[in-house]
Amino acid sequence: MIELVATCLFGLEKQLGEEIDALGCKRLDTMDGRVTFLGNEADIARANLRLRLAERVFIRVGQFPARSFTELFDGVRALSFERYIGKNDAFPVKGHAIKSTLYSVPDCQSIVKKAVVERLSAAYGLKWFPEQGTKYQIEFFIFKDIATLMIDTSGVALHKRGYRPAAGAAPLRETLAAAMALTARPREDTLFWDPFCGSGTIAIEAAMILRNLAPGFGRRFAAMDFASLDRGIWQRAAEEARDLVRRDVHTEIWGSDIDERVLALAAENATRAGVERCVRFFRADAREIRKPAPDRRGTVVCNPPYGERMLERAEAETLYREMGRAFAALSPWQIYVLTSHEKFEMLYGRRADKARRLYNGMIPCNLYQYFRPVFGKDKK
Repeated sequence: MIELVATCLFGLEKQLGEEIDALGCKRLDTMDGRVTFLGNEADIARANLRLRLAERVFIRVGQFPARSFTELFDGVRALSFERYIGKNDAFPVKGHAIKSTLYSVPDCQSIVKKAVVERLSAAYGLKWFPEQGTKYQIEFFIFKDIATLMIDTSGVALHKRGYRPAAGAAPLRETLAAAMALTARPREDTLFWDPFCGSGTIAIEAAMILRNLAPGFGRRFAAMDFASLDRGIWQRAAEEARDLVRRDVHTEIWGSDIDERVLALAAENATRAGVERCVRFFRADAREIRKPAPDRRGTVVCNPPYGERMLERAEAETLYREMGRAFAALSPWQIYVLTSHEKFEMLYGRRADKARRLYNGMIPCNLYQYFRPVFGKDKK
């Protein structure tokens, strides 16, 4: 078995762990931004192809205490990097040090590189390495004086599915959009509507979830070139993922926006993602949306402007007040709103039934969730 590490945006660890469980892998450890689990070679391909919330998947080569540069050097040199890295391969190093005695990343980077070179020199009988072959990106993570050494199997970050070469002014990362959609639990009998759809990411991810389309279809991963891995694992993982696609699913997913220019982008992105028949995009003002029918069941999931990258703060606050009035009329629909504004609930006019801390890139946000129907004077 191989120890693997899947990284994610802060706040997504629990859902990512559940995805790993669904692959049939055993979780070993969870901490902020990463889940460690046991798998085999085939699971490297399956995880890269099918995990919706992971940013990268790493092979964990080893872990050890590193309170000094000597401990770091000796610990790295003791690891079997020759199991993966050939004598002609490239092995750049990068990493992070958090809450540790060793805090200088450039110094740690240099020590790790020297230790790997010494290890490979002993294994191959070489003093110099051309590093012109396959790239094996080594990453170290030192947390509270414990160093973890890993090899990146993903290459390009997994949130870059490939369907969104262009986006709107403040694009939402695909992994975060998938987490929002998973939280809202898209269902065949319920309209799923993003009234601030922009380039369509939330709606597209919801459609992919309903159809069970693997997010990694159509893209390459760094480990596809690793000589140490059986090349057949990628084809088998793709065939397995195709067999799991739901082809007879009925979806009703809407994406609307006040900006017609981004709607064309959204439609193109849906086509590239293979869900163009599942999503309807159209122009609408989120402050004026209405139920398509009185008894229609629905869920709204959206990422409105925060007043940071789009709109001025005062404009965003006015928007939230108008949203509160408009969305109250959708009751008993469920509402999910992601924003960084700390006074959103007050402006929206209603306390959330649940708020979940998430990060949109480096911006701390809350996903405000409304489940209970609106009654009386609040329903306008």
